[in-house]
Amino acid sequence: MISDPYERNLVNRNFYASKIDIETRVVAVLDGKLDNRNLNLIKPISRTFSKGTIIELILTDEDFATPGVAVNRIAYLAFVELLNGGVLLYGDELLWNDMIIGKIVGFDDTHMPNHQNTVIYSENRISGKELGIKVNDRIIIKGIKME
Repeated sequence: MISDPYERNLVNRNFYASKIDIETRVVAVLDGKLDNRNLNLIKPISRTFSKGTIIELILTDEDFATPGVAVNRIAYLAFVELLNGGVLLYGDELLWNDMIIGKIVGFDDTHMPNHQNTVIYSENRISGKELGIKVNDRIIIKGIKME
């Protein structure tokens, strides 16, 4: 029997009753788009990170994007430094200047252990430069609050 709970589809977002927001600071603004990136989103729906970790944010407009699938149409958004540790979770919203950029749809391990690719779904596939993001801007990854 397979013991990995992700392979057995046992774990879902509902397992998380609450979690903190993760505040980030942009350390590099990215500009570029690809139609054939082939990011292989891993099955796990969450990743934990320590304060100071740098991750890459990548947008996709592929509405089927979910953990365990491949994503091709992407736009590079930014590298961000986490200002506090915490858990990133499938479905978490990203806010920049009080605007929702999109929601996390998965993680790609291509560049690990250097950095984690964090893939965000947005209807608009737009790069960080096109969006107007600047170095030192804050992006907040929204947590789950107990009702």
